[in-house]
Amino acid sequence: MSRKLYLSLSAFCIALVCACVHVDAQIDPLYAQYMNNPLVINPAYTGLNKEFNASVSFRKQWAGFDGSPTTINFTAHSSLFDNKMGVGLIVVEDKIGENNNLLAMGTYSYKIEFEDMFLSFGLQGGIANYRSDNLALNIEDETDPYFAGNQNITKPVFGAGLILHNDYLFLGLSVPRMLQNKETFGSGIDEVEASLYTQHFYGMASYIFFINERIRLKPSVLFKYVKDNPISTDINALLNIDERYGIGAFTRNFNTYGFLAQIKFKQSYKFAYAFELPTNGSVGVNFTTHEITFGLNLAVFDFHDIETVNSF
Repeated sequence: MSRKLYLSLSAFCIALVCACVHVDAQIDPLYAQYMNNPLVINPAYTGLNKEFNASVSFRKQWAGFDGSPTTINFTAHSSLFDNKMGVGLIVVEDKIGENNNLLAMGTYSYKIEFEDMFLSFGLQGGIANYRSDNLALNIEDETDPYFAGNQNITKPVFGAGLILHNDYLFLGLSVPRMLQNKETFGSGIDEVEASLYTQHFYGMASYIFFINERIRLKPSVLFKYVKDNPISTDINALLNIDERYGIGAFTRNFNTYGFLAQIKFKQSYKFAYAFELPTNGSVGVNFTTHEITFGLNLAVFDFHDIETVNSF
């Protein structure tokens, strides 16, 4: 690794860690298809594959479990200025029980080339709206100011990330939401301060093995850390056939298992489906999870790389 690359990585990592303040509250949505669209957890992916990308996904976690999470997200991003920069948009709606959270952020990235590697720095910022239908709950202590009426709170959000990659290797580090979001409820002696969000630290890595001209194998791993909680680990393996078909398997902490299937058609359109089966170490095998994604990839500008349109 060159000295210039080492210093750039070191400076950014130090800034990333120092900017993070921990609070205890709600968590980020889970995704099974983050390696197909790392933008959902790392803004440095903005425009990384040198084309225009748009996708919408729906995830129903633990179907049949009362109040289980439901997540809808839309992302769009494109590389600009001879693929040196990227801009994008993320919109996420996440429902858990009586809570309904809406997140809207713009993303930006800047890319630097080092020999045979590329380093992408990413930033994102926007707003998060936290809504809670407390009147739908059976409150044991009706004097608790936190549950006094419904909540509708909007806060700013800011995040950062970096990605180091070439044609084979992908390494990412990110904190998608850094800002400390707190809110005060009640007044006087009944006043309480509550946190609305817990910072998440993500580290992910993947490597592509070219088995032959038609088949590629991409194993990957994702680490997620939240203070005062054990590190969560996702292990994945995806087999890509003819740059069109994909099938894979994954596990999360070895208490949830799943498979992923995807297909590209007419060169620019993608459909993917993921199925998760939790074990008794999670919520039990009766509550499965389903995630569906529709995607679009286009070479819009002359400097876009049309060859990347067909890659997963």
